[in-house]
Amino acid sequence: MKIDLHIHTKTCSDGNLTVEEVFQEAKKRDIDLISITDHDSVGCQKRAVALAKKHGTSYITGIELNVTFHYPEGNKDVSLDFLGYGYDIGNQELKSKLQLIKEYRKRRARQILKNLNMEFDKEGMARFTETDLKRIEDSVDGVFGRPHIANYLVEKGIVKDKQEAFDKYLVRCDVPKYPLSLAEASELIRNAGGILVHAHPGDPKGTSLVGITDDVERQTRVIEKYMLQYIDGVECWHTDHDQKTTAHYIEFARKHNMFVTGGSDCHQKPVLMGTLDIPDWVAGQFKLMLFSGS
Repeated sequence: MKIDLHIHTKTCSDGNLTVEEVFQEAKKRDIDLISITDHDSVGCQKRAVALAKKHGTSYITGIELNVTFHYPEGNKDVSLDFLGYGYDIGNQELKSKLQLIKEYRKRRARQILKNLNMEFDKEGMARFTETDLKRIEDSVDGVFGRPHIANYLVEKGIVKDKQEAFDKYLVRCDVPKYPLSLAEASELIRNAGGILVHAHPGDPKGTSLVGITDDVERQTRVIEKYMLQYIDGVECWHTDHDQKTTAHYIEFARKHNMFVTGGSDCHQKPVLMGTLDIPDWVAGQFKLMLFSGS
């Protein structure tokens, strides 16, 4: 069977396909089990459950939460991502917190635009106005984030692509994300009946423990020392994990009797859904959490 437990949509996050198109693509690719894990949003989950039944696809509720993890030994804060699975989409505590995060994202975006304008001033360029902000907001179907600002910078011809937008402006003009702690993220998902999984811990290109160390042995020691009480599993298969990293995290998860998950982290740029070789037994861990479309 084909499995992909890490997919983003345009409807509620920063993907390139709507939730309907994600299910159509999954069906076309013969993917048996999926989870939509949009950033800080459960807005697509009710629709996803209905579409799973329509398309005959097995489905697990999902979300990706960004956490500010304080690493005591380095006395620094590190941005990490965690995946929530199998939670109750109607849980009010979770929905209320996500609404706060959504509102914070809007305020953060405004501050980033102010910082951008200071950079434009230095370069003798025209400032972004309220009209520009409105146009960016209108382009957002889901949760407002830096990728939407990057897209607008490309559209305006200020940069040639999104990578240049980040390299030239958005890294320098960044504003801290909502300071959600690991303990709080864990409590939110577990209180909603779900499990919390460390997302792509060894990803050399993204938000991961590589921000602390690129040595996988040391990464898992960090998890053992500071995270085990808060998490239930680890994402072992990921597009940016090599075979050594995947094998190490599978062994680590088994040692601690944790859930083992995997997903492409597909934003459909290009479409990566279902391209990872994730073994069938991974699905068996979730049999009590599944919405079955079969």
